[in-house]
Amino acid sequence: MSESAAADPGSRNAKSLPGIDYETFLSCVHCGLCTASCPTYKETLDENDSPRGRIYLMRAVADQRVSLTQAIQHHLELCLDCRACETACPSGVEYGKLIEPFRNRQFEVPRDFFHRQILWKLFPDARRLERALIPARWASRLGMMWLIRATGLWKLLPAKWGRMVTLLPPLRAVPPLPGRLPAEGTRRATVALFVGCVANAMFRHVHWATARVLQANGCDVVIPPDQACCGAIDFHSGRDEPARDLADRNLAALDRSDVDAIVVNVAGCGAMMKEYGQHWPDDRQPARVAFASKVRDVHEFLDELGWEAELGELAIRATYHDACHLAHAQGIRDAPRRLLEQIPGLRLVPLDESDTCCGAAGTYNLVQTEMADRLAARKLRNILRTGARTVVSANAGCTLQILRESRLQGTRLDVVHPMELLDRSIAAASR
Repeated sequence: MSESAAADPGSRNAKSLPGIDYETFLSCVHCGLCTASCPTYKETLDENDSPRGRIYLMRAVADQRVSLTQAIQHHLELCLDCRACETACPSGVEYGKLIEPFRNRQFEVPRDFFHRQILWKLFPDARRLERALIPARWASRLGMMWLIRATGLWKLLPAKWGRMVTLLPPLRAVPPLPGRLPAEGTRRATVALFVGCVANAMFRHVHWATARVLQANGCDVVIPPDQACCGAIDFHSGRDEPARDLADRNLAALDRSDVDAIVVNVAGCGAMMKEYGQHWPDDRQPARVAFASKVRDVHEFLDELGWEAELGELAIRATYHDACHLAHAQGIRDAPRRLLEQIPGLRLVPLDESDTCCGAAGTYNLVQTEMADRLAARKLRNILRTGARTVVSANAGCTLQILRESRLQGTRLDVVHPMELLDRSIAAASR
């Protein structure tokens, strides 16, 4: 080892931590202002479960001062990657550029049946997932799903299977979207609508609502047939290459010269797609950067475009939950609220800790169950304090998590996407 490398831990370990700029570690001054925003620290009060604590641990491993022990790995795995610390940080530390590459490149990729067959093979494939859900649809229609949940029979299943049963939303029979839907009135824009995997299998009605809202505001909506999962499931579980392949499939399907924007209505998918240009430094990176620049969350897009559709009255008391990957990862907070506040009769009640993670965090609620349950219970307590029984959520995972917790606690909540309420309001105006 050279004398200069020995004096500089960053250069000494540049090869051992590919994909991580050591200067990002140094940008953290360990002031602690992030701790009050960190969901896991608020629950455990363990400094190792705070953002600055995790940065310290990762840097210690990078400097070869400590080994990556199981204890250290546990503290890092417990991170939700919600990015709340980035919002709170006065120094602008890009925590997401540390925790994800570190875990992806330093942790051993899980090889168990659940990861191989469910997370990596079933979930990212909308057609395969839809076929797998056929028995659940019939069970729901026959009332068996309610019986399984009400009697606690799901607890007799293997742990992860039981959780998946309790997470399932009401499954509706909704036809696929066509390849193109025309604008109503004067065309103002042409957009490609990303439908994804889990969202397309379980929340296709939200895609239809989104398309109708876009049409009503003068948008031609294109739904390319060859698009794929956004890649977040693979990427967040350490599978770089499959995630990159999915990203490149989306480039081929969605990056069309005839569309003004690629519109996404799932916060986690939008955050992943906006970061395509950051993850894989190869010869396709410039194309991914250009693609990411066209990705827009649907609320962001409509807020920029300007609302034109007539809205009818909805006499609803609702509260809005900030999805982490919308509020923190994408920095979009006001646009959904501005759109919702235009609905006559809708009363939006503020939610305490609105931008504190509900514990869904992609597949976190399937692999870090104890912490996910604590955060879900905390979120539900805050929701119930508002008195609202309609919860507005712009992320499929959050919707599933909040619905699950409310059912387990015996509380009836209507958890809807903002596009659903706007679609209902447009329909009310035409009556």
